Amino acid sequence: MTKHKQKPLTDRNFTKSIEKQAKRKIKARQNGHHGIFFGLGMFGLIGWSVIIPTLAGIALGLWIDKSWPGQISWTLTLMFVGVVLGCLNAWHWIGEERGDE
Repeated sequence: MTKHKQKPLTDRNFTKSIEKQAKRKIKARQNGHHGIFFGLGMFGLIGWSVIIPTLAGIALGLWIDKSWPGQISWTLTLMFVGVVLGCLNAWHWIGEERGDE
């Protein structure tokens, strides 16, 4: 009578991680090497995905501060919100490019 030992959970996670990396490498080899222009394009995409929500937040904040002055600086508040939303957007784009699930 032999007992089958089950692998610890950490071994399974490690194996899945290695499989995921191997699949990503195979996919990268099949798609070919991305050149410098691809990198510059991604850099631009990330930059624009952060700056557009930031500028929109600043513009809306300036309009609110001008229309209804108060103790809170809506310009700074909405600028911060725009930066956060832009960074989340950039994170999404990077995840899409990497093929994260």
